Amino acid sequence: MQDLQPSIAQFFDFLKGIWIKKRIIIICSWIICPIGFFYVATLPNQYESSAKVYVDTGSPLQPVLKDIAIQSDPKQEIKMMARTLLSRSNLETIARESDLDITTTSDAEFNELISQLSDDIELIYTGEDNIYDIAYTNEEPNAAQRVVQETLELFVEGSLGNNRRDTDTAGRFLDEQIADYENRLAEAEQRLAAFKRKYSEILPLSGTYYGSLQAMKNDLEATRLEIRQTQQQIDAMKAQISSGKMSDSFGVRNEGESSLQTRYDDRIKSLEDQLDTLTLRYTDQHPDVVETKALLANLEEARQEEIEQFFNEQGDDSGQPVGEYNSQLSLDVSRLQSNIASLQVKEEDLQKKIADVESKIDLVPQIEAEQASLNRDYGITKKRYEELLSRRESSDLSRRAEISAEEFQFRIIEPPMVPVSPAGPQRLMLYTLVLLVGFGVGIGIAFLLNQVAPILVRARQLKELADYPIWGTVTHLEVERISKVNKGRIVAFTLSSLAIVVIYGALMTAELLNVNFQSML
Repeated sequence: MQDLQPSIAQFFDFLKGIWIKKRIIIICSWIICPIGFFYVATLPNQYESSAKVYVDTGSPLQPVLKDIAIQSDPKQEIKMMARTLLSRSNLETIARESDLDITTTSDAEFNELISQLSDDIELIYTGEDNIYDIAYTNEEPNAAQRVVQETLELFVEGSLGNNRRDTDTAGRFLDEQIADYENRLAEAEQRLAAFKRKYSEILPLSGTYYGSLQAMKNDLEATRLEIRQTQQQIDAMKAQISSGKMSDSFGVRNEGESSLQTRYDDRIKSLEDQLDTLTLRYTDQHPDVVETKALLANLEEARQEEIEQFFNEQGDDSGQPVGEYNSQLSLDVSRLQSNIASLQVKEEDLQKKIADVESKIDLVPQIEAEQASLNRDYGITKKRYEELLSRRESSDLSRRAEISAEEFQFRIIEPPMVPVSPAGPQRLMLYTLVLLVGFGVGIGIAFLLNQVAPILVRARQLKELADYPIWGTVTHLEVERISKVNKGRIVAFTLSSLAIVVIYGALMTAELLNVNFQSML
């Protein structure tokens, strides 16, 4: 508390010093406040017109055209259009269409008008809702409405027009590139065809040179193998003819005087081996042994019948004599020998081809490298050409989709209206600011003067300024006169301040009642 008391005392000393110089406050307030009030009162009214538009970027064709047509991001496009809306060319269009240019008489004034429009036109994006606010303030209500209307129309038409122009530009570019690649592809095809005609005798029709050579060698080996197989068949038939072998329809073969073989011999031999195994394990009364013996007896009986039938057919009354069978074998031998002759011709032809191909083996690497280069260039050009054709089809589909359904749908939520009441200036706030500045400047100047030339109002102040002791204070002899003067000054200050406050109140009331001082002046 002891530290707070001096601070409080010093604060009141400052207030007393300012109060002593209150005439400075009266002078400043009567200089600043009337001038400020008059300036604020004579400020021209500002009328604001605004519009609100919703941009619907959700075209119903987007899901249908996904992955089959060229689609851009409509949200990014509309944001880009919004950023470029207030370009100089667009601002000049707005100024001319809204008749603001008729107020200018020189290029400098027109340039100043364009700069002013760039600062005054507000385009506000509200966020994820795709809602844009356009606002403009002007002294003329109709001019403000026309500027907002022209800006809105330019925003809508410019977005759609730019989208179509971009699509047309992309289409023209694709057409030019397709024509260029078509010429390149034709030239590559001509070079490749000429190359194939030049080296048609060396290059295989399909595959590589070494693959074709290996294929011919494999074919030669297969031909030689077939010749050997056919020759063995011929030798076997000749041996059969010479030994008198023949087969009948029952499968009996006469292999000389020693034995006869039938189609039942192998089965009989297998059953005999099986019977030997069973008799080692079981008795003769075992069911498996009995069944096997019965089956073996049936097979031997069938074999005997087939042998007897064979001998019966070998008599003079046989339907197929042995000589006729040998004649048939001779015909088969002749046919196989003809096949061998044709196979030998094929073998000789393959040998010649292989020798001819192997003689050109030194040229093959260079020719194949050149062919690979031509094929690579042709393949790349063809791939690019097909990609461009696909892109053009997608672009055409996108353009037709834009014609049938607009990508952007603009919905005017609030159209621009001619403002009835002014939107500015904020005179209530300005009047209050002028009043505060007028009194504040006076108080500040009085405080500074008190600091430069302080007036002592207490004995203690003198003690703080000088080192001499203070023994007491003496009252002024003309106290009554000084009191009258001070009261007069207080009345003057009060009346002065009250007059300014009354003027402030009158102006505030007039503003609330929408009194137009400009029409009075």
